[in-house]
Amino acid sequence: MSVRILASLACMRFTGFPAEGFAFYEQLATHNTKAWWAEHRATYDDCIKAPMTALLAELAGEFGEAKVYRPYRDTRFSKDKAPLKDHQGAVVMIEDAIGYYVQVSASGVMIGGGLYAPAPTQLARLRAAIASPAGVSLETDLTRLRRGRWDVDGSPLKTRPKGYAADAPRLDLLRMTRVVATKTYDDPKTLASRKALDAVRRDWRAITPMMEWLADHAGPEGDPDQD
Repeated sequence: MSVRILASLACMRFTGFPAEGFAFYEQLATHNTKAWWAEHRATYDDCIKAPMTALLAELAGEFGEAKVYRPYRDTRFSKDKAPLKDHQGAVVMIEDAIGYYVQVSASGVMIGGGLYAPAPTQLARLRAAIASPAGVSLETDLTRLRRGRWDVDGSPLKTRPKGYAADAPRLDLLRMTRVVATKTYDDPKTLASRKALDAVRRDWRAITPMMEWLADHAGPEGDPDQD
């Protein structure tokens, strides 16, 4: 095997997120310009993108191939013309709008997943499943995650959804417009080592029952019965 191939394989082994990557995002908060980006692009490539890619490569066998989002903001319709995002995210999609997620920012590493920005068809199926006996399983999963210090975000409606009674079972879940669970880690020693990989793997496994329930019951954006 050539030296070049061996070096490439070594680079794919995740060894942690360097402190310089988090410092990059701290500085970006006050220097979000194209000129600053051009000067510090190498730091992004070496200390954020490269370890993120290596992390995902090690998880791909269990969870699937991931998409690493572009670092650039879409400023076409925004008054804020800052060119760069204040974080680097990546997702493993298992269904439309349903995926495992990991993100690096100045705050640390956020790990999570769920159903984010569902299509109206998905939201309707989600609520129908919650209202059915199958909803007990999701309620149990979310209770378990909250007890495990997960932040469960449903971006809930202020009132009950149309078509559901005030005494409907699991009304708090019916009000959800998404189902997302996250945890954030900020210990520099953990994040700069393979313990960060262990945390992502452990946490993605912890939310897998919720993820499978969402994929089974919210399903794809279109009609799941159509070929």
